[in-house]
Amino acid sequence: MSTDPDNNVSSAPQALANDIIQRVAKLVSEAEAETKPLELDPYRGQLFELFVMADAAGFVSTEAEIDLTADNLCRELAKVWGLTSATQQAMDAQAKLPPEQVSKMRSLWSVLRLWMEWDYAWKRWDEFHPSGRS
Repeated sequence: MSTDPDNNVSSAPQALANDIIQRVAKLVSEAEAETKPLELDPYRGQLFELFVMADAAGFVSTEAEIDLTADNLCRELAKVWGLTSATQQAMDAQAKLPPEQVSKMRSLWSVLRLWMEWDYAWKRWDEFHPSGRS
């Protein structure tokens, strides 16, 4: 199942995935407007809450019907922001990306890195926090 926000699938999980994508996009735009990095609070904390929501819904897995792993989330954000087509056009024209697209690309890399780090830590939690310890 696609996580395309324009997809007309009306399932509750798809609606939740679309909402998460839109909320991440909005959060990034807010951070950019304030010229603050996503890696600092309040943005980092809010982005982490969206990661937790995606994980709790079962979306942060390549085996999930709706895949919001870091790669797919960023692919969807790139579509929302027009980065996919802008990058292809720049490559076709052998030109540089416009500055506003470069800025979005940096934000995309920040989202990708944070999402991947949280996913890694989340999956290894039990390894370092065994239950039944006194």
